[in-house]
Amino acid sequence: MDWLQVWVLALLQGLTEFLPISSSAHLILPSQLLGWPDQGLAFDVAVHLGSLAAVVFYFRLRLLALARGWRQQLVTGERNADGDQVWMLALATLPAALLGWLGSDVIAAHLRSDAVIATTTIIFGLLLGAADRFGARQLVAISWRAALLIGLAQALALIPGTSRSGITITAALLLGYRRETAAEFSFLLGIPIIALSGLYLAAGLWQQGATDWLLLFTAAAISALAALACIALFMRWIERLGLWPFVVYRLLLGAVLVWLMAS
Repeated sequence: MDWLQVWVLALLQGLTEFLPISSSAHLILPSQLLGWPDQGLAFDVAVHLGSLAAVVFYFRLRLLALARGWRQQLVTGERNADGDQVWMLALATLPAALLGWLGSDVIAAHLRSDAVIATTTIIFGLLLGAADRFGARQLVAISWRAALLIGLAQALALIPGTSRSGITITAALLLGYRRETAAEFSFLLGIPIIALSGLYLAAGLWQQGATDWLLLFTAAAISALAALACIALFMRWIERLGLWPFVVYRLLLGAVLVWLMAS
């Protein structure tokens, strides 16, 4: 990889990991337009770690509250809202973790085509728009049933082009939750799944030889800063702007991908 590829792909990963616009679709475009080689497993691990660091830092106070509530629940046996949410996040992580573990080879072999990514970018973009338009947007506290349903929706994000944050926010909106509540739960849910994904990638990296640590550190830092800026702006503006700008963007991106395949 040259440094231009490192900067562009790390920036794209950070910007698109938490926005409902599909990171997979964006990582295809530079490769197709500029003829870049595959970035490699080590790079994927680095940018995942960068995204993980960003979301942990942004929600650090909320995570400390969750940890205290969970610890209190374990020590005293008394239920509390923060402790319950930790268990809800664990429950919501299970479907994607199990499907990813059991079906990763099938997904890699059959669902990573440009056609699949273009199709899912458009279809799930339309679904996001419908959820934002017709969802009740009144509920605040995530329930156990909602956590499970959002977790089942997250499993669909294993299909490239779906967007993990996009499909989980869509599910929460369809269940009647406010945009801000949907976004926060989606981002918190991203922590365990990104961590598991990073561990899975790192396991595949274990047997590889020496690598360029400066390049990887730079990629992780770029991804972290871009993701942090994205989360902060998204959480600040989501109630005011809604999700339709992202819907329109996804439709345009899907059209570009279809045009690239046709040409």
